[in-house]
Amino acid sequence: MVGPIEPWSKKHKAVFRADQGGMRHSLSNSFAQPLSHAELVELTVARGDNELIETFNSHTLGYTPNGGSLDLREEIANLYGPAIGPDNVLVFPGAQVALQTAAFALASDCHTITFSPGYQSVVEAPKHAGGQVTTIQLKAENGWQVVLSEVEAAMQDNTRYLVINQPFNPAGTLMSKELQTQLIGLARRRDVRILSDEVYRLLEHDPEDRLPAMADAYEQGLSVVTLSKPWGGCGVTIGWIAFQDLRIRPRLVDAQYFGTACPSRASELQALMCLRAGAAILEKNLKIIRHNIALLDAFMAKYSDLFEWVRPKAGAVAFVKFKGPLSSEEFGEALAGAGISIKPAYCFAEHVTPAIDYFRVGYGEASIPTALEALSAFVEEHQAMWRLALSS
Repeated sequence: MVGPIEPWSKKHKAVFRADQGGMRHSLSNSFAQPLSHAELVELTVARGDNELIETFNSHTLGYTPNGGSLDLREEIANLYGPAIGPDNVLVFPGAQVALQTAAFALASDCHTITFSPGYQSVVEAPKHAGGQVTTIQLKAENGWQVVLSEVEAAMQDNTRYLVINQPFNPAGTLMSKELQTQLIGLARRRDVRILSDEVYRLLEHDPEDRLPAMADAYEQGLSVVTLSKPWGGCGVTIGWIAFQDLRIRPRLVDAQYFGTACPSRASELQALMCLRAGAAILEKNLKIIRHNIALLDAFMAKYSDLFEWVRPKAGAVAFVKFKGPLSSEEFGEALAGAGISIKPAYCFAEHVTPAIDYFRVGYGEASIPTALEALSAFVEEHQAMWRLALSS
């Protein structure tokens, strides 16, 4: 195991004053519109699930089983195909812990391939666990897509773990079903497990683009999911890993034992409420996302000489290039002065190069139209100066 790794987002939290409640206008968040507990209860009552309400109101404060209670694991298994039952699911207090646990269980003694830019826990958890890691740089000119030949070239004799993030954070892009099939084929030939961070799955803007869950598609696949993205259940702090290969379950459970082994029963019950109301919640959140991305489309079209992107196809995040005279870090600091938060490139890579010097915006919340108005006003105020600097 290596020593402590400094969070890439540490600087962001300082610049955008996270400890003081953050900025007035947030384009930093990556989740769908958060629910309230009252809304969850209302959805549960409307469905006639009064027993779940009573269970929540009367549950004890005792420990839950390591890896989650059976009722929640059964509900999660319903999201997958017949190869995934409750024993094929482990529950965690969020996906972050799941990513770390999987790395310590499966990647500490082998070579792993990851991709950058990306969410730090996805990219660096295998390194944190003490494994050998090769990180492949994704490129905007390739649509932030995984290139199969680069993956094959990076493989070593001891490569046993491959980590992807689909839909992709920070860009919201999505690989094709054909590429997913090819990647699985390569992994199968080389006896490599694939962990897929699928926290934005089910938020595809067009459902036809949805990929099969890695846990369904590949016998050595693992799917990592959290309630915070599609279901807007950030404060529930429930995530999970789904997998077919039960041989790895004891290793995951053993690694989990040294982290947060037992999720809160209150959180588990709220998670059951979310999942059982999933159709209504997802419909609501996708309506917000589709409305907001239309506003982003208009913004990008209006200021196309100053901003560019690979347009997202899923989730609630986009990775945007500022073509003006400021780096993403400098642009973020200027926006912070106007009470607007974004996430600069340093939140998604240890070393920022011009090729990845983009900033992430989130557009999953009902407050986004107001935040975009503030961003547009900031651009209007400064665009003449930026264009003059570019022309000189």
